[in-house]
Amino acid sequence: MIYVTGDTHGQMERFHAPELRRLRKGDTLIICGDFGFLWDGGDEEKKNLEKIGRLKYGVLFLDGAHENFDLLNAYPAEEWNGGRVHHICGGLYHLMRGQVFALEGKTLFTFGGGESGEKRIRIQAGKWWPCEMPSIDEMREGVGNLQAHGFSVDYIFTHEPPPKADVFSGGARIGKKNPLDAYLGQVMERVKYRKWFFGAEHIDRKITYKNYAVFSGVVPVEDLPPRRRLFGR
Repeated sequence: MIYVTGDTHGQMERFHAPELRRLRKGDTLIICGDFGFLWDGGDEEKKNLEKIGRLKYGVLFLDGAHENFDLLNAYPAEEWNGGRVHHICGGLYHLMRGQVFALEGKTLFTFGGGESGEKRIRIQAGKWWPCEMPSIDEMREGVGNLQAHGFSVDYIFTHEPPPKADVFSGGARIGKKNPLDAYLGQVMERVKYRKWFFGAEHIDRKITYKNYAVFSGVVPVEDLPPRRRLFGR
């Protein structure tokens, strides 16, 4: 079964959450950006990556706005389940932008990236990369892959929310106006999908019947069948 959660930001304790105990061998956990375990390249970080790669379930992550893209892009790109990935180690993979993957009989469109809200601070600290914002080539590749699948997928996973998914109180979206926002808006209008999951807002909330903000919770992407009662109705 496929599960999804939000930004982990390099916090190993997230993998000790009780919700993850239900995951079994063969299951998959997708992290919607800001993975954060590729940041300083130190020994402790490498040990954590190896631990994640050895988990009984697979871990797939999108990049967000807070990644060390020098470290991430140092891994060679390869083909995996129909799309391009960076294989980090073991069962740990980075799902690259604009890809369509086949997993458990379902099709998944992935598009990471975002825009730092504290860009100036990160530039001063030497921890900001221009490629946090997706390129035109990545957007075109995404369109091409979606077109090859008839602009229809089962699930969409992004870091940033689609522009019409109002997650703020009162329904007043304070969303960013940038090329990625416009691109995701076009995806939302043109692509048929069952559910769309995103992590950037750091909340766990069902926005509409098709759009889900995820953060610390662990959510199955497919609705679980209702439990049968032992006696009566």
